[in-house]
Amino acid sequence: MSVEESFVRLETIGAVATLTLNRPAQFNALSSGMLAALQNALNQVKSNRDARVVVLAGSGRAFCAGHDLREMQTHPDQAWLAALFTRCSSVMMTLAEMPQPVIARVHGVATAAGCQLVAACDLAIAARSARFATSGVNLGLFCSTPAVAMTRAVAAKRAAELLFSGDFIDAERAERWGLINRCVSDADLESATWEWAAAIAAKSRSALASGKALLRQQRELSTADAYAVAVQNMVCDMKTEDSRLGIQAFLDKQPTPDWTHR
Repeated sequence: MSVEESFVRLETIGAVATLTLNRPAQFNALSSGMLAALQNALNQVKSNRDARVVVLAGSGRAFCAGHDLREMQTHPDQAWLAALFTRCSSVMMTLAEMPQPVIARVHGVATAAGCQLVAACDLAIAARSARFATSGVNLGLFCSTPAVAMTRAVAAKRAAELLFSGDFIDAERAERWGLINRCVSDADLESATWEWAAAIAAKSRSALASGKALLRQQRELSTADAYAVAVQNMVCDMKTEDSRLGIQAFLDKQPTPDWTHR
């Protein structure tokens, strides 16, 4: 195993794949090696039909502290920096494009590009002690790439407040603002995440993939175009074997089919 590959641990239990950022001494900063390892891991899970849900977590005391500033200081040339931020953007796009819903499991801090990771995931759950910030502005630069995910995850003025102030917000405020879905006690974070992931993983694989793609596609469309796309999505879903079995079970007042074996 290369150093870069060891930066991300992959564990699959049943239909839930957990990717754990594994640079705890650096607060899981997104170095070029970390980004390469994360991209490879996401690609691996993306093509795994047995994985229906992905959990993204961090090891050590933090979820992710953003980009590796020390590494960036050693590479001041424009081409290297452009390649780094492009690679990071590719990771964020992969999170959106993969068929499985992705849940961010957040503890400690999620700052700058680490906060971007949270916003880029489909769902997020955080420990009550977790804190969030897009703090680039405090260092003399604007969190431009995190702004893309942030403005799509929370209301525009909430995103602007985070991006222009660089201030931390706690998990309860992050939940109120819509950056995360759930805030739980620190002691319950892992078990609550697992229960949530397992519940989603028990759903139809085809319905999960169809729904994630639809949510992504319609968001950028006008209302009329979004409904047109949604109509076609419903038609396609109605033609699947999972839909046939699920509807028949409902009409016959039978238990919901066990999707985990399909």
